[in-house]
Amino acid sequence: MAVRTRINGIDPGSRMTGYGIIDSQGSRLGFVACGSIRTGDSRAIADRLLIIYEGLRRVIELHGPQVAAVEDVFLSHNPRSALKLGHARGVAVLAAMRGGLKVHDYPPRVVKQAVVGYGQAGKEQVQHMVRVLLELSSCPSSDAADALAVAICHANRMTVPGL
Repeated sequence: MAVRTRINGIDPGSRMTGYGIIDSQGSRLGFVACGSIRTGDSRAIADRLLIIYEGLRRVIELHGPQVAAVEDVFLSHNPRSALKLGHARGVAVLAAMRGGLKVHDYPPRVVKQAVVGYGQAGKEQVQHMVRVLLELSSCPSSDAADALAVAICHANRMTVPGL
């Protein structure tokens, strides 16, 4: 019998960071929780980073994941936005590691390929497939769906040796 692993998927963002918790047991996936940590636009970046860190630490304490999967930074045309996203991602990795989790990184294209079957899939396609794969009654928010997709991607990688 396959061992159950609880995975925390994280979609970092400086204004909104999505999180998704799933259980993976062999090829079976189970939804646990998802949501978004909203930081708002009016706060300084340092204050937003603290909100992200504290929010993810609460999620880890509440749901007890064993591993974290974090979406990697995509290339941006705006260097300032890319830098802020990198800061948010760093804080997410730190929160997971301080929570005792091993962290795995996945580029957005790999996540979309794993969940939708197409690396250029749109947000609506990701939301729909997350809903279908986890048998949810409704689509989660875009950020939460992206985080669940990262967790599903990691679950798929765990069940197929060599990926």
